[in-house]
Amino acid sequence: MIRVALIDDHESVRLGLEAASNRSDAISVVFSGASVAAYLDWRLFSREQPADVIVLDLTLGDGATVTENVTRLVADGSPVIIHSVADRPTAVREALVAGAAGVVSKAARIDDVISAIGTVARGDSLDTVEWASAIDGDRAFADAQLSARERDVLRLYAAGLPLKAVADRLGIAYSTAKENITRVRVKYVEVGRPAPTKIDLLRRAMEDGLVSEGVADGGHR
Repeated sequence: MIRVALIDDHESVRLGLEAASNRSDAISVVFSGASVAAYLDWRLFSREQPADVIVLDLTLGDGATVTENVTRLVADGSPVIIHSVADRPTAVREALVAGAAGVVSKAARIDDVISAIGTVARGDSLDTVEWASAIDGDRAFADAQLSARERDVLRLYAAGLPLKAVADRLGIAYSTAKENITRVRVKYVEVGRPAPTKIDLLRRAMEDGLVSEGVADGGHR
């Protein structure tokens, strides 16, 4: 029996997948919730083993990045399938870099999702059209090559924090935060995605899956 955890902040999607999974003789849904933090809390307090497979929504509404979510789950001992509408190749590629095992479109048939769970549980690679398209189509993010620090600064700054608050949050000097934003702008210009204003940086951050649309206020230049 494959022990599966479902993490999606869209309740109707999650409950529908849970019901379909429970109809399979090969799958047991051991956790269903809206955040990675909730799953890890469940693991801590229940003392259950890591799920054999985790089906994870690409972007959750709690402000956590794709990289943070996938990294935490993989480090906890579970392979991760991204369950996505697959229209944000940059964020999907970020999930791959972080260690996700594959992606299945939310437009896919339930049988395809169940099959993907079985494939990943066996330790086999998951090759789907959505996954290949995301990798092949995402040249801009790869070329931009933002460092981990640059992504952290951009995520907080684009989400609305003043640069001084970003520096304080990350424990770095104001000058360092400012230098990171300058480098980010230069890198985006180099790949043909200029971001001269804070609103432009917000757009780039959303395109690259660093900021969710619901948590950003746009800020000022």
